[in-house]
Amino acid sequence: MSAVTEHLQRRGIRFEVVTHPRAVTSLEEALALGIQADEVLKTIVLDTGDGHVLAVVPASRRLDMRRVHLATGDAHARLASEEEVAGSFPEIELGSFPPLGSLFRASMLVDPEVLTHETVVAAAGSQTESIRARVEDLLKDEDVRVVEISRHPEEEDHPSDLL
Repeated sequence: MSAVTEHLQRRGIRFEVVTHPRAVTSLEEALALGIQADEVLKTIVLDTGDGHVLAVVPASRRLDMRRVHLATGDAHARLASEEEVAGSFPEIELGSFPPLGSLFRASMLVDPEVLTHETVVAAAGSQTESIRARVEDLLKDEDVRVVEISRHPEEEDHPSDLL
């Protein structure tokens, strides 16, 4: 049992473990599971003046750093580097961050598009394991701010602002 699934069990959250071929990105995860990318959550670790913040968006969308700066009130908020993520969260494989701020003592910015789904799939800390759960259950008792932080890839963008 992983730290992620143990955390979910301790919180009384119902979930299903889904194993799949190795997937480093949320888009690869969707492809490996044969589901639409908007059903998979992408969790991105941000470094802000107040510490780490998790940004949660559907895999079909791109994080908009201009919107992140507005949401955090921190013009210097940035993506945490792979080294920072690995150093701060050694139990989580790169590209497999779950949307569970309470596990990492971090707040979360959740894009409203996430709430358009009843159930979602999210990484469970491993590149070969995900969880499927109800959005309402995943976000219950979490430190969450629902705020628009993403764009569709087709929307006009500025390359330096999107991930």
